Parts: sequence; structure tokens; C-alpha cells
Amino acid sequence: MKFVAITACPTGIAHTYMAAESLEQTAQANGDEIVVETQGSAGSEPLSAEDIASADAVIFAADLAVQGRDRFAGKPIVEAPVKAAINDAAGLFERAKAAAREPVAPAAPELTSKVGANDKAGTKVRQWLMTGVSYLIPFVAAGGLLIALGFALGGYEISDAPAVTEHFDAGSVAGWAALMFQIGSAAFKFLVPVLAGFIAFAMADRPAIAPGFVGGAIAVTVGAGFLGGLVAGLLAGGVVLWLKKIRVPKAMRGIMPVVVYPLLGSIVVGVLMYVVVGKPMAAATSGLTNWLNSLSGASALLLGALLGLMMAFDMGGPVNKAAYTFAVGGLTTGATGSLQIMAAVMAAGMVPPLALALASTVRKKLFTEAERENGRAAWLLGASFITEGAIPFAAADPFRVIPSIMLGSAVTGSLSMAFGATLRAPHGGIFVLPLIGSPLLFLVALIAGTAVAAGSVIALKQVRFRSAERSAAVSGQPVNA
Repeated sequence: MKFVAITACPTGIAHTYMAAESLEQTAQANGDEIVVETQGSAGSEPLSAEDIASADAVIFAADLAVQGRDRFAGKPIVEAPVKAAINDAAGLFERAKAAAREPVAPAAPELTSKVGANDKAGTKVRQWLMTGVSYLIPFVAAGGLLIALGFALGGYEISDAPAVTEHFDAGSVAGWAALMFQIGSAAFKFLVPVLAGFIAFAMADRPAIAPGFVGGAIAVTVGAGFLGGLVAGLLAGGVVLWLKKIRVPKAMRGIMPVVVYPLLGSIVVGVLMYVVVGKPMAAATSGLTNWLNSLSGASALLLGALLGLMMAFDMGGPVNKAAYTFAVGGLTTGATGSLQIMAAVMAAGMVPPLALALASTVRKKLFTEAERENGRAAWLLGASFITEGAIPFAAADPFRVIPSIMLGSAVTGSLSMAFGATLRAPHGGIFVLPLIGSPLLFLVALIAGTAVAAGSVIALKQVRFRSAERSAAVSGQPVNA
């Protein structure tokens, strides 16, 4: 049989391409054909009309809204989280083959939501939010790293430098530091509008983008920040979805998505954000900022441990992204506590792949040849803060690997918070070490958590290995490590 598929994860970095590779390998093993479109950060060639037309079924392995969903109208579609394609691609193909044998209901042309009509409410909300986060991350990475570079070159007082449009000295380091900082600051100003705009887009398609961006910009204006952006995006998407239900004369349908929906949506969302929602959200944001700045002692340790557990739990999945988004949202407040949280989150997210790389290096016989190969790649992935590098190990042995890496990441998160390490860059791993406050203590926290996780994995696998040895001795069969 022939299939087409789309894979997409919130960051578009690792899960997207790992899922595509898993689908391709499984199809080859089954004697089937598949063409995969990876809607990730590196992009891919869109599926051709010929491939789609000749496909027996379509597989969506995605944790966010699939782009161009209307291309597959009339085709049997199977949908699953992106990790399902990594961990159980064979099961997805079985579902797709079963779907191909069933008659397909006619497509509903009026459906413009980017989320499946039959998805549960919780799934829809998660996909809406993850879509916003997916489009947000490039702005976070570019803006945050430029701001951090500005601080590295010119010190923290560079934030008080005059505008480069008025004074720019190309011959001095301070001039370039100010330029980097101000470019990064400009990129950061888009964070909340982009988040709101693409949450709205996921809910109600293109007509909702303008109301979402407007609502997000107002959230920034009234001081509602990241929380206000989330609310603005949901409001904009909801308002446009409601407007679409209103029947209009046929002659007006052409201008509705281009003029009427963006106009009325922007008016309604703008009024709600300025008059009703803005002040409570601003108060909540102010309270969050004050709380982050007041963190100390046991509360800071507990928060660091919780964030570490979340970063390791699903290694790039929704729980991991919730912790990461919380840390990035705090960066927009500039609070010292927020910078400590960003450092703790990045350090904790580096632990799982580094720990498994270490474990598979020092106790090779406990791991398969494929796992040892993955371990060699995991060194670089972990150093780059790509937590997904631990997924192959967790998929093969979840009950030993996942608790171990959660323990290690919790230790690292707590230690990082206790040491007061800070980070203004939202990504980069070991390569942004010069931009980290208290970098040596940050490394101590990272090494400690990595050692704890690696030791836990080795200990748990050793128990299994010895049990296998005893069984082999009884049966007279060799041990398969």
C-alpha cells in the first residue's frame, strides 16, 4: 500500500525528523511505500498532488496544527501524537490500513479549524497552545541569543545605551554590543503578539491572525505579558469561530475572511483586552513577577526540582514544553528569579541525553549496539540542549530510563536554583556558557544530575542483567545483553 504522512512537533527540531525516519523505516520493512512531509524548523518539500492522490491513506503524526490540512480532503486520515510514530510506527500503519478499507465520509468544506473536528476539548486546547509556542520559538531563540550576546560583549549596563539610530560606533565593541542588544530586544517585542496570533490561527485559520496579533500587542501595552497573550489568542480564535457561524449573503462571502472577520475580530478582542481582561491579567503577571523575585530557600529548590521532573518526563513532549514555555515567558519579565528558572530548565533539559550517553559509554554491555550508537550522538545532543536525544533509550526501556533521568534532572534543577545560576539566553546548551551567570556552579549542577541519572540507569539495568544471567545459567542459554 502507499501512504503519505506529515510529522510535526512544537519545536520542529528532533521529534519531527525522528518520527519521519521511523515511518520510512517501518514502511520499508513492511513492503509499503510512504512519502513524508516534515513540517519542522528546517522545512521540507511539500507533498505533491500526485503523491496525495495515489495514497491509500494519510498519517498525521503531529503535536500541533497540521499546515495545509485541506489538501487531504476525501482521504482516510489517521492522527496520533508525534511520539507514537517514533515508538509504535507499526501500530500507526495498521490503523492506516484499517482506515483505508473503510469508506470515507465527504469532507466538510466549511471546516477551517486546524484541529480535528472529533478531537476532545483538552486535545484541541493543547494543540492550539502548542501551535502558538511552535511559531514563538524562532523569535525566542533569535531575540534571546542576541540579547545575551549584547550582554556578553558590553556588560549588563548595555541595556542603558542610547539608540543605535542616534549613535552607533562601528569601531567599538560597545557599539556592536548595543546593536546586538537592540536587535534582540526588537525581536523579543514580537513574542506575545506572535504567541497570541498563532494560537488564534490554529483555532480559526488565517482570518484570526490579525485579531490575535492585535490582542497580543494590547496585552503588552497594558502589562498583561505572556499570560495576557495566551488569553488574547484564545479570545481572538473564539471570536472569529463565532463570527464564521453567522450566515451572510453569497455576494459578501468573498470579503468576509479578508475584511470582515479581521475587522470585527480586532474590534471585539481589542475592547475585551483594554476594558475587561487586560487589568486582571496585568495584575496576575505582576504577581508572578514578584513571586519569582521572592523565590529563595526551600521554595526555589522545590520549583527547580519540579521543573527538572517536567523537562525529563517526556523529553520534548507537551510536559517538557510546558516547563520550557514557563521559563521563556519569565524571560519577558526580566525578573532575577526568571533568569534562574531559565538556567535551571536548560540544565535539567541537558541531563537526559548526557546521562544516557555517559551510561552507555561506561557500561557498554548493558546496552545494545544500536543504543551505544545513539549514545555517541547523545553527547552532542545533550550539550546542545536537545532533550529528545534520550528518546531512543526511553522507548526501548521506559520503566528504567524515565525514572532515572527524571531523578537526575530534578537534582540538577534544584542545584541550579540553589546556586543562583542565571541565563538570559533561551537555548544553546553548553555553547552559551559564557552568557550564564555563575557558569562553574551551573556546570556543577549539570554534572551532578548527569551522574545521578547515569548511575540510576546503570543500577536498574544491572539488576535486569543479573536476573537475565541467572535465568541463562538455569536454562543453559547465553545472555543476550
